[in-house]
Amino acid sequence: MHTLPVYSQSGQPTGESFSLDLAKIADRVNEVLLHDAVVMYQANLRVGTAKTKSRAEVSGSGKKMYKQKGTGNARMGNKRTPVRRGGGHCFAKRPKDWGYRLPAKALRLATRMAILSKFVDDEVTLVDSIQMDAPKTSAIHGLVKTLGFADKSCMIAIDSHDPVVYKSCRNIPRLSVSPCDDLNALSVLTRKRFVITKAALSRLLAR
Repeated sequence: MHTLPVYSQSGQPTGESFSLDLAKIADRVNEVLLHDAVVMYQANLRVGTAKTKSRAEVSGSGKKMYKQKGTGNARMGNKRTPVRRGGGHCFAKRPKDWGYRLPAKALRLATRMAILSKFVDDEVTLVDSIQMDAPKTSAIHGLVKTLGFADKSCMIAIDSHDPVVYKSCRNIPRLSVSPCDDLNALSVLTRKRFVITKAALSRLLAR
């Protein structure tokens, strides 16, 4: 059993603790699967809109610039040839879709393994709850500062989508917030600290 102390929304210890069986999250951490999942997510983030013109697409006549012999110059074709300034590219870049998908079952397992790695590395902080009536960035910043994560990147996992909490977090650098159902291996591993609410952790263990 793994035991975590519980902190309040202000970042102060509540004196409570939460015990859980890490095997309910994942049985082990498979680094190969995590690598494959992260590479896939990063590949899907690539825009792939780079494009250059080939010699068929640049403007200019297709006529030979001057006769082959008798001018004293090197032989030359039309002005769109790649060896001349303003000509087309030999191997012009084309828009490309870099995206691909791993099996959904593998991605779900990779997400749980990423979360398990945070528990193994002691990078998880459990918060009782995060609830606000109106967006307030200072409240979230105070929580992160009190916990000692002001100079570190952090992911906050909540039970379900909350626009108020999202608006309170979006202006803080290196801080992300996500419902536990929307987490993925890349979003978890790219943040140093993982802060999760009790409701979100219970929802994760029940899945």
